[in-house]
Amino acid sequence: MKEITCECGHVNPEGTVLCESCGKPVEKNQHIDGNEGNKLLNMRYDGSARRSQTYNRTYVDKIWNFFSSVKVGVTLIVLTLIASAIGTILPQEMYIPPNVDASTHYRDQYGLFGQIYYQLGLHNTFSSWWYMLLLAMIGISIVVASIDRFFPLYKTLKKQKPKRHELFMKKQRVFGETLSNQVDIDLFKKNLKRRHYNISEDNGHILAEKNRFSRWGPYVNHIGLIIFLIGSLMRFVPAFYIDEHVWVREGETVMIPGTDGQYYMKNNDFILETYDESDERFKEAIQNNGAPVPKNFQTDAVIYKRTDEVVPGKEPELEKVKEASAIMNHPIKFDDFALYQASYQLNEFEEMTFKLHDKENEDTNYGEFTVDLTNPKSEYELESGHRVVIEDYYPEYEMEDGRPVSISKYPKNPAFVFNVYPPGESEPETSFLGIGANVDASGDNEYKLGLVNFDVRDVTGLTVKKDHTLWIIALGGAIFMIGVIQGMYWNHRRIWLQPKEDGVWIAGHTNKNWFALRRDIGKVVEGTNIKEPIDQYEMKDEQVSVSEEEEHGLKYNQQ
Repeated sequence: MKEITCECGHVNPEGTVLCESCGKPVEKNQHIDGNEGNKLLNMRYDGSARRSQTYNRTYVDKIWNFFSSVKVGVTLIVLTLIASAIGTILPQEMYIPPNVDASTHYRDQYGLFGQIYYQLGLHNTFSSWWYMLLLAMIGISIVVASIDRFFPLYKTLKKQKPKRHELFMKKQRVFGETLSNQVDIDLFKKNLKRRHYNISEDNGHILAEKNRFSRWGPYVNHIGLIIFLIGSLMRFVPAFYIDEHVWVREGETVMIPGTDGQYYMKNNDFILETYDESDERFKEAIQNNGAPVPKNFQTDAVIYKRTDEVVPGKEPELEKVKEASAIMNHPIKFDDFALYQASYQLNEFEEMTFKLHDKENEDTNYGEFTVDLTNPKSEYELESGHRVVIEDYYPEYEMEDGRPVSISKYPKNPAFVFNVYPPGESEPETSFLGIGANVDASGDNEYKLGLVNFDVRDVTGLTVKKDHTLWIIALGGAIFMIGVIQGMYWNHRRIWLQPKEDGVWIAGHTNKNWFALRRDIGKVVEGTNIKEPIDQYEMKDEQVSVSEEEEHGLKYNQQ
């Protein structure tokens, strides 16, 4: 890369806008602000050479330049916001009842729009690969843009010298010239110190500076955002974040998902309390609801920890850890996990008892058998020698296109296809049996199965939570707010004083709040015989305004 040698002898890297040593503008790189009669320096990043503005030869350069662009970063953020908004139009899959099929839930609840929403994968927006890619690209953009700007700016501000080139002084927005040798420099410096400026001197040249730390506010923001994004992305790593759901029937012991098989829980009892309909305070609300309104529901549970190694098929050896109740908003906490009471299912079928009898005579009885609906056997032997084989089992059946299907794995509306083998026969009779349905498949069956009894039990739904990312997200948010305050309530102010044979020049610059800078300079030059500088940008506007008035006056006179 070509280097730029300034007339002061300092060698600057290509892309430099202002000489790092004396501040002289590099004309081919200096973009000016103002009209031809009053050009002002572009002091953005203090004229330092940025990689994205210098290198554009290799693919690495082009990728770097792409991600360093503020426009690209803003576009990515806007796209992510739009995607996030779309993801909240309908509930995400994690928030629908865990015992329903998502493909049918969205169609049944929201019609055609819900089906399209599901088919496009928007029901899992926040865990989709493209959403993760957007977040990752935002993170890359923040990192690249910060590096591209921070280090050149830091290098330039660290190497500032009091002595600056004449063009640097004259083309500052705030500039003034005093044609007098009777100026009080000592009072000028005392006034600067009273205003909390740090002073550097070089052979009569003065640089006064304060609040440089405010320049790093945006980069502190970026650090906070990066930490926040890292915390958000870590939620997809099971070691840091778990959000699972488990259904546990009364009396059942199950492994707690997300614990790598180390923890189990037993549902001792599920308790549901409802508001009393006779209570006048709730009577109207209960009547409007059309059903009892839950007041409290809780699970009395026992937490166990596995003490042996996890071996597939081996019954675990469990040690009791604690006994507690999961109540709404009051979870059971153990180790790094928490069990929250989330939902419930009352009166789920547990067992069904069937009787085999003659089709034409229900008083006959060839035997009874009981089906465990959670873990049904495939075949049942009756005392009469008949065999009953379960050909198909539908835990929650519905008819779809004339065929029975199960919409979930939970026995809410069980149905069976039974094959009945008479003693010594190899050809079975087939029948379909469900609640409210008893169908002879061929129409010529001699036997018939009938439901004689059933048992139900309550089922509790618990959410398993583990979250090691909250403190990271909170830290990122706190750092971001520090950066906001740092950049919002302070501004970087600099004042240069340059001695001349017939007086002094004074110039000033700030990254924002020019009124406060001019006020500071006005206080500093009090009693020093130094003329207060002018704002050349405002002078330019005044000149344009005067020119417009003169033009209008000329037209009026011509008329």
